[in-house]
Parts: sequence; C-alpha cells; structure tokens
Amino acid sequence: MRINLLGPVEVVRDGLPRPVPGLRRKAVLAVLALRRGEVVGLERLVDSVWAAGAPSTVANSLQQHVSHLRHLLGDRAAIVARPPGYLLPAETTETDVAVAERLIRDAAGTVDPATRAGRLRAALALWRGASLADVAGLPWLDGQARRLDDLRLRTRRDLAAAEQEIGHDAALLPELAELAAVHPFDEQLHGRLILALYRAGRQADALGAYQRLRERLRSELGIDPSPPLRGLETAILRQDATLAPPAEPAPPAEPAPPAAPPRTGRVPAQLPAAVSAFTGRDHELGLLDAARDDAGDDAMVIAAVSGSGGVGKTTLTVHWAQRAAARFPDGQLYVNLRGFGPDATAADPEQVVRGFLDAFGVPPSSVPAGFTAQAALYRSLVAGRRVLVVLDNAHDAAQVRPLLPGSPGCLVLITSRSLLSPLIAAEGALPIPLDALSTDQARLLLTRRLGAARVDAEPVAVTEIITRCAGLPLPLVIVAARAATRPRLALSSLAAELREHRGDLTAFAGGDDNTDVRAVLSWSYRRLSEPAARLFRLLGLHPGPDAGSAHAAALTGATPAVTRRLLAELAEASLITETTGDRFTMHDLLRAYAGELVREQPETDAHQRLLDHLLHSVQACGRVQYGDWQKLDLPPTGPDVPVRRFTDPAAANAWYAVEQRVLSAAITQAAATGFEGHAWRLAWSQSLIMEAHALWREAATVQRIGLDAATRTGDRIGQAHAEHGLGMAYSWLGRDEEALTHLNRSRDAFAALGDRSHQAQVCFGVGLVYDRRGDDAAARDESVLALRLYRDSGDRRGQAIALGNIGWSTARLGDLGPALAHCRESLAIHQELGDVQGIAGSWDSLGLVHQRSGRFDEAATCYRAALEMWVRLENEFQRADTLTRLGDVHAAAAEVDDARDCWAQSLAILEDLEHADADAVRSRLAPPRVITPGR
Repeated sequence: MRINLLGPVEVVRDGLPRPVPGLRRKAVLAVLALRRGEVVGLERLVDSVWAAGAPSTVANSLQQHVSHLRHLLGDRAAIVARPPGYLLPAETTETDVAVAERLIRDAAGTVDPATRAGRLRAALALWRGASLADVAGLPWLDGQARRLDDLRLRTRRDLAAAEQEIGHDAALLPELAELAAVHPFDEQLHGRLILALYRAGRQADALGAYQRLRERLRSELGIDPSPPLRGLETAILRQDATLAPPAEPAPPAEPAPPAAPPRTGRVPAQLPAAVSAFTGRDHELGLLDAARDDAGDDAMVIAAVSGSGGVGKTTLTVHWAQRAAARFPDGQLYVNLRGFGPDATAADPEQVVRGFLDAFGVPPSSVPAGFTAQAALYRSLVAGRRVLVVLDNAHDAAQVRPLLPGSPGCLVLITSRSLLSPLIAAEGALPIPLDALSTDQARLLLTRRLGAARVDAEPVAVTEIITRCAGLPLPLVIVAARAATRPRLALSSLAAELREHRGDLTAFAGGDDNTDVRAVLSWSYRRLSEPAARLFRLLGLHPGPDAGSAHAAALTGATPAVTRRLLAELAEASLITETTGDRFTMHDLLRAYAGELVREQPETDAHQRLLDHLLHSVQACGRVQYGDWQKLDLPPTGPDVPVRRFTDPAAANAWYAVEQRVLSAAITQAAATGFEGHAWRLAWSQSLIMEAHALWREAATVQRIGLDAATRTGDRIGQAHAEHGLGMAYSWLGRDEEALTHLNRSRDAFAALGDRSHQAQVCFGVGLVYDRRGDDAAARDESVLALRLYRDSGDRRGQAIALGNIGWSTARLGDLGPALAHCRESLAIHQELGDVQGIAGSWDSLGLVHQRSGRFDEAATCYRAALEMWVRLENEFQRADTLTRLGDVHAAAAEVDDARDCWAQSLAILEDLEHADADAVRSRLAPPRVITPGR
C-alpha cells in the first residue's frame, strides 16, 4: 500500500489508485503521511488541517475522518491511535515522497553519472503534477508543498548536471530551456543552458542567452551576473577547450564485458533527429532509463511502447534513444516497420534484416542466401556488443520476433499501436502504455512552439484547445503549427474553430497523411477484422464517458463471448483503453472518428438496442430497491439486447454508481437523436435512485431534458411523468415554489389521463414540500388523499406508504394514538410485501411517534431498525436523517456521548453531501470536550 502526495493525494491499494474524497480528509491523510512513523498530536493535526477555521465540532470530525481513512486504507491498524494523537506506521505504509527522497539520496552517493542520472529520473517520474495539488490553501501543507516542489527543482538541476557530465547536452536543451523560463533569475540553471547551447554548436545562441540574462538581472534586480557566469561567457568567446563535452561517455556503474572484436568496419547510427520541442513524459522516460540500466551482462531488454495514433510514441522513443545513444557505442539501429500507415504495407522482416547487415557494412558478397542464414548473421554481429535497436511502428509480435538480437547488452525499443501482448508474455517485454498528455504537459508543448507570452495571454483559450485536442500531441502540434503560421490570430479564434467542428476531425487536417488526424487514425481502423471494425464504428453511438462490455454487446447484437473477443481486438490495436473491471474508454478524437464512420454507415437499430439495454437495466435497478414504484410499461426487448438483473439492492447500487454518468449522457443524446421516448423514460426511471445518491442537481437537469423531449413530441404521459420528476428534484433542492408548480401540473395531467395511481404518487411529493415547510396539516391532507386514491385502485404498497406518511404528520401534530396505529398498519403491509424501502420508512416513522410520546427506548429501537435498512439500501441521506433523530433521542435520555456520536456521524454524511441540513446538526453538537483519540 502506498500513499501518493507528489500530485493529487491518493491511496494506491492492490496496484490501483483510489482517490480520497473531501478536502479535510485528504489533508488529514497528507499530514499523517508526511509525518510517517511519528505520532502527530491532536493540536498539531487540527492546526495543520483546519488552521484558524476549525469548527467547534472539530474533535468529532477528526475521528470521523480517521475512521473513513482506515476503511479506505483497508486496515484499522493503518492509522494507530497513540496519545497524544495518531500515527501512520512506517513499516506498513510507503509514500511516494519517501521513495523519491531515497532515490535522491542514493543518487547523491553515486560516482557514476549515468547511474546517478537514472536514479534522479526515476525520482522525478514519481511527480504527477504540483505536490499536494488538491490540499492547497492550508498554510502548513502549502509550506510542505513548497518544500517538495523545491526538492523537485533541485533534482531536475542535479539531473541536468549528471547528463552534462555524460555529454548529453543537445538532448538536455528543451528541459533546460523550460527550467530557465520558469526560473528567470536562477543563474545556475541559466549557466547550464548556456553551456549546453555552446556544446551543441550554437555559440551565438549561447552568447545571446547570456546577454538576455545579464539585461534581465540589471533591469529588474540591479545586479550583474555572478563571476562564474561572466567567466563562462569569456570561455565561450575564447572557445576554451575546457568547455568541450566529455570525449568518451561515462562508463556504466558496473564494468561492461569486453567488447567483441569488430567484425565489420562500420558502426551504424540510424536514429532519426529528435523533436526539439519534446515535453513531458517524465514517468515513461524514467521507465526507459531503468530498462537501459538493466541492459547489462545477463539479459537483453525489450521495451514495448504502445498507444493510439497521434499519442506521440515515435517522438518519445526517438527522444529517449538519442539521449541514451552514448550508452550503446556499438551502434544504434532504427527502422520504420510500417505496421500502420497510409499504404497499409508492413515491412518484410527479411528486408529489414538485410538492411541491418548493410548498416553494419557487411559486403554483399558475404551475405548468405536465405532469410534464416541472414538472421543468424545479424545476431552474430551484435553478439557481445551494446547495440540499441529501435523497431518503430510494428504491426504485431510476429513481425518483431525475427528482428530481436539474441545476446545480452542490447536493448530493443518497439513502438506499436498494438499492445504486443504475445511479446510481453513470451519474451518478457516491458510494457510502456502511452496515454494523452496531462494539461500541464500539453500547455508546455504549446508554450515551446508558440512562446510563453502568447500562451500565457489567453489561458482560457489554451485550456479549451487542449481539451478539444484530447491532450494528444499530434492534434496539438497541428493546431500549434496553424497558430505559428498566423501570429496575429488570437488563440481564442482557434479554440472557437475547434468548438465549431466538435464531433468531427475537419479542424485537424494537416498537410499530408502523416499529419492529418483522420488519416492517421484510419491506419489502425483498416487493420481490424470486419466485425471489430463494425464495433468500433458503433462505439461512435455510445454517449460516453466510458462503456462496459454489455453496452458493446447491445450495440452489436452479439453474444457476450463474441463481444469480449472483439473488444480485445480493439484494445490490442489501442483503439480503446481498458480501465477498471469490465469497462473501457476511448479518447475524444477516436470517438469523433468512430462517429464519422457510423454516420457514413448508419445503424439505427444498434442505437435503439443500446438505449433499450440502458432503459430496461435501470428499470430493473430501481425495481429491486423500490418495487414497482417507478415501473413503466416497456415494450419487450429482443433476444439480442442484454438486460441486467439484480438480486439485492447492494448489487443494484453498485451497478448504478458505475453507470450513472452514462445514463445521464444517454438522456441528452436520446433527446437529440429522435429517441424522445427513451429520454423521458430514462430520466423518470432513475429519479428515486438519484435522490438516494444525493444527485439532486443532476436529477433536475435530466428531468428538464425529459420534459422538453416529451413536450416536443406531444407525449402526454411522458409530460406527466417528467413534470413529477422535475418537481421532486426541485423539492430535494429546497426550491419549494418551483416544486409545487411542476407537481401540481403533473397531478392534473394524471387526473386527466385517469391514472389514479400516479396521481396519488404525486400527492406524496406535494406532501413532502409541505412537510419541509412545517405545514403538517397540509402534508397530512395530501397523504389522506393519496390513501383514498390507492384504495380505489387497489394498490397495497401505495396504501402502506400513505399510512406511514399520515402517521408521521399526525405525530408531528401531537395526535400520537392515531399516529401509532397508522404507522403500525403501514409496517405490517410493508413486511407482508417484503418491501425493504417501505419497511425502513415505517420504522423511522414509528421511531418519531415513540420519541414524541417520551418512550425513548422504543424510539431508539425503531430508529436502529430503520438504520439497518438504510445501510442495506446504501441510502446515505436517509441514514443521516435517522441518525439525527436517534441522537435527539439519546440527548433527551441524558445519554450525551451516544447523542454526540450519532450527530457526528450524521454531520459527516451531510457535509460530504453538501446538504443544507448540516447546519442544523452542527448546532446540536456542543463545544468539544478534551478527548483522546478514538480507538
């Protein structure tokens, strides 16, 4: 288990990152992790996490946060209560900060500059952005963030020094230029940049950089450059021999085996030129550095860089290879295997091997006949040597295998849109998957191509450009080239152009097939089997943001087994990315390309199958939790539409938590594409589930979309349901007047349709608004009307809910005898029907009756029974509501500690939900007593 702080705060458990919810909870974990192995006193912890803004309930809040963190970490012993505070044990918990500091210490004690550079780069790869990025604004943690960011800067300086010792000045230039731009007065950094420029043969640029620094220091600080910098300028003017790079690359940390006697007179150096504006990819560079360090006497190392078209595989690989070339003095081979390209003709391994023999200077007369003999000669040539082999743009493992050397000391670096899984499994290749650039990395790419002044002047436009380009280097470079050739064009105009072409790739047309996003993506698409190509096209119909295999099966109409095989083919081709569990995603430009393809070959039935799958599945989800309360009469689905079934509320809730964003996006998409009936039905089917998950604002949004869709098509039933759903959403948000407007419209509509059951259901919504306002008589009258309507229609569950609501309102009015009778009758019917939701509500209402009657033991028993049901249903808001009342019961019985515990639990839930009721619960908690940490 590891806690990551060098970026957003997160927990890594079982190899998977787990986000930490809530600012204060993140801050508690960060403080304990930064003081790993030390007892952090309560006062220091509170001061670090809340500073001067600690509430009166801080002691209870702290205990709640520690409890949640223990659950997140998966072990109660992960955070130990030890007076006077808490301890995060060092022996059981690692942090990325500790790993980075250890690597940096090891590097400082290493004489060999290559080994030192590898360790420093591995340390830098641990940073995922600004340190402690999501706990900013807390003074103590801000100080720690500055310390860690200073450490990062010092490490980058030390890495630059080590690389210059090796002689990698040219490869260092982009990074040094970036550092110098960010730290305009750091003379040490500028000195290294000036030296690197000189060693790269750019004497004039080196002197220009010195003169700009001198002018900046004089004009802004009133000082001259330091003596070492002035001496460096003099040495450059004299072309002093002491400034020359090392004549030989620094030897490896461990002695290399004696080089084999040269068999030919030529050392190949085939690497293409590196891109000057390369940026980011510190993590991947660190992995490649580690692979290079492993290329020793005992093994040949293979690294496979994979990713979709336009993600920057070749750029990364060539950049790293140029930087590492000195470690492979016996040659650097490079070939484009054309596995994916405009002509769809992959390179023949036999021709590639023959080219390698030519590169080593083997005379044609010495080349044996037949591929097998030529491959054997190639492996003999590299035996005992340190050779770097770059196999770019490979199609599959079969194309690569004949080109692998057979001896230790060599490193083979492969790029492919395929994952090359067989090579990873059989040859032990190191997989290095490449994804989109982070926002910071993408911004730096644009800065290097357009200049800091232009990028900094329009930050909002730059962010939109990065988003529209999905963070992919290729479209970013295309847009940057367009901006660079039109220096007067505002970046906001470019962003508007991308916005206008959202959903297609017109804005990313380059000058040729290699720089046209649509063409580049087509190379991967054309390599697919027809069934996989069809699935890729159909994914252009998926509303996003991610999908499951059931969605893919619905789109294709194929069996689950066939669908999984097709998804595996798309993943192998890097056209989709597998995430967690049974989910996958694709970046926005691939989605746009798939959308273009499916519009060319439309399949309306596939779109309807997907919407049917979502609608019938969410209906099943709601039914297992609420019975037939939100049931709609849906047409049956065909056998090619998979529908999820659920056996218990927990499974239904888990499914909904994964699918909620897809369902919301599907409502918007359905309303816009002629499936208006699906739009309002999807919205209505999840309204109660959204209430339970506290998705009140999202509920209002999707219900409004459903109402507009139903109104547009004149669907009276749809309008009635959507008005009901929208009214309930506004009620949960506390917008009572708007809620009543829509609820009354819905009730009138159902009355006109003769639908007494749904008319009664709307009465409950109206009654809820009155209950929130404290108008108990009006709330009771609405429930009485609902009871009459349900009795007329013979709806037993509706009658039970109405009886419970009448009992609740009657108890609040003080008429406790009838209230008790109504609540008991409600409970009996719900138990007869096996309705978990209704049973929970009835126990809660009975608790209130007993509480108002002064029977506190009976009230506590009823509330605990309700809490057990709310936990089972995973309804956090209702659990908090019942906990508040249970706390009130304990307080009335003078059980102060139990009361405070219930209120603290309720407050923690309501704060996480950002619910207005949190203030009322907070006021119940007395000022904190002196406490010891909770056990």
